[in-house]
Amino acid sequence: MTERVQKILAHWGIASRRSAEKMIVAGRVTLNGEVVQLGDRADPAIDDLYVDGKKISPTQRPSSHYYLIHKPKGVVSTCYDPRDRPTVLTLLPEDLQQGQGMHPIGRLDAQSTGALLLTNDGDLTLALTHPRYHVSKRYRVWLKGIVPDSTLTTWRNGVILDGRKTLPAKITLKKINQGKTCVDIMLTEGRNRQIRRVAEQLGYPVISLHRSAIGSIKLGNLQRGHARPLTDSELRQLQTPTPTQASPKLPVSHREHSV
Repeated sequence: MTERVQKILAHWGIASRRSAEKMIVAGRVTLNGEVVQLGDRADPAIDDLYVDGKKISPTQRPSSHYYLIHKPKGVVSTCYDPRDRPTVLTLLPEDLQQGQGMHPIGRLDAQSTGALLLTNDGDLTLALTHPRYHVSKRYRVWLKGIVPDSTLTTWRNGVILDGRKTLPAKITLKKINQGKTCVDIMLTEGRNRQIRRVAEQLGYPVISLHRSAIGSIKLGNLQRGHARPLTDSELRQLQTPTPTQASPKLPVSHREHSV
């Protein structure tokens, strides 16, 4: 049975779906001697698929790994950085930093800190980044200025961002100190730099942003710059979204575009 090449690469743990698409666009993937184009399909049982000149097959798929890291400032949430900044892969055990297909599930911008998941399980990455799943993420955020409750209420109810209203957010005021406001925020969506952009739009820019939990997975006492494998219990919770984490299915065309 044929599947899109980027889906095959993700299933085999070569790269995340998005990273596989970038590899294809860069001309790094060939199929039966021809450079693969986005949308090309292959049958793993009969076709020859190569990445960077090396033939790959399901039997060569590395073991699946699942890690939580505590990302420090200055570390980028990518597998490669053209500016040669440290990437999240450098926080993993050395034997997982290359050749295992490890990649981040979602992102934290370079100046943000906290919880981030990494895996080489393309199916899990696809599921957790799919729009129909709303896995909660918790943040501790310091904002510039004294934020009135009316503004927090507006934020809680949703703000127009890129022409679409953000989903309702749970926001708890923690303290006000020396012209700064500290809030805890729980989101169930993850648009690009969402908290920073909404805060800027409301007139109270982010001073610092720290993610403390992803779903039920908490940083706990994991030190900044360190990593640990997920427990079996944590992995089961990620692999089986609860009814409160899943929204009604989107139309097929929307789902394909979103992933």
